[in-house]
Amino acid sequence: MYHKTDSLESRFLNIFSPQMSNNYFRFKQFCIHHDRCAMKVGTDGVLLGAWGCVEGRRILDIGSGTGLIALMAAQRNPEAKVLGIDIDEEAVAQSRENIAESPFNSRVECVLQDILTFETKELFDSILCNPPFFTEDTLSDDKSRALARNNKSLPFPLLIRKVSNILAENGIFSLIVPSGLVQEIVGLCMENDLHLIRRCQVHTTAQKPSRRTLLAFSKKNMICDEQVLCLMSKDGTRSLQYQELTKDFYL
Repeated sequence: MYHKTDSLESRFLNIFSPQMSNNYFRFKQFCIHHDRCAMKVGTDGVLLGAWGCVEGRRILDIGSGTGLIALMAAQRNPEAKVLGIDIDEEAVAQSRENIAESPFNSRVECVLQDILTFETKELFDSILCNPPFFTEDTLSDDKSRALARNNKSLPFPLLIRKVSNILAENGIFSLIVPSGLVQEIVGLCMENDLHLIRRCQVHTTAQKPSRRTLLAFSKKNMICDEQVLCLMSKDGTRSLQYQELTKDFYL
């Protein structure tokens, strides 16, 4: 059982995010309002948005939520068109508002759509996903939040099969998952001809075990680039690694 909001998610943001309020989170080039979204701005999304592959002309953000990852992708790749997709009507509405207020509004859009029934004639060069991985549906009274967090709404086998079908031949699929699920995800991807090419184990501190892992997959088999990222230094501040990764985003 994995919690979408735990010490890596909420406590870390509270320490390092003075520009965050209950209603918004301000980045260098855009602002994310999240008061109407089931899932708020979190460290997982920031990590994936800063680390994941955003190469190519067409980028897809699955489970876009607030639009955070889509906007980070647009900032990192000024040549790309970015599509966010989500099944939560309120999240899509707020994501569209965040996009409209950003400097990237001409290149980013968000649609209300189930990825499992999504059809496209053009394949995507990069696909990003911060997937729901809660396995209990009794942990939240908020139906929207429970849906956003529970992987029953987007089972990994179906998600990965869909990704394989809409990913371009040279495309890359990036996601962030609890470290305990890495073996399962890698196995499912291999079954769908997606090969692990990058892995980054994320530690809150060097002394603590990895709670999250960033993964990138390609249809081309190549040597996997293994990385380790510690978020906090010994004095409790952002580590130099994390500062470097997020320097274009955090104020």
